[in-house]
Amino acid sequence: MSLDKDLSQAQADIPECVATGYVDMVSGLLLGVKTVDSHPGEVLDLVAAATGDLFQGRNVTEIEKLFDKSRGITGRNHHYFNEIVVFSTNLIHVFIRSKRKPEHAGVFICRASANIGMVLVRSRSSMQNCENFG
Repeated sequence: MSLDKDLSQAQADIPECVATGYVDMVSGLLLGVKTVDSHPGEVLDLVAAATGDLFQGRNVTEIEKLFDKSRGITGRNHHYFNEIVVFSTNLIHVFIRSKRKPEHAGVFICRASANIGMVLVRSRSSMQNCENFG
């Protein structure tokens, strides 16, 4: 299946999902997006940049280095932060780092009234499908 189809399927499967996206955090590009509303390109670009900051921002990478140091691990580029959930005023934002391609992340945005347990389960399942593209 193509990434566009995977994102459309994710939007259909995840409860009250209003948007899905797939981000390359190295380039900062939004590789695919599906939304119920249209959004300006600048907003979508910022979502991609913010996703990269959440997983790979300076402070996050420093925390990961300190975790490794405290465990006596050297020379490994391991990521501890793999899923991040943000509750905003009206929405639930789920960010999931790809297991197959750690430089990629899925973004799944649902209405705040959605069941958070189902949102997480379905987002994780959808991420497995999305990360197999290409």
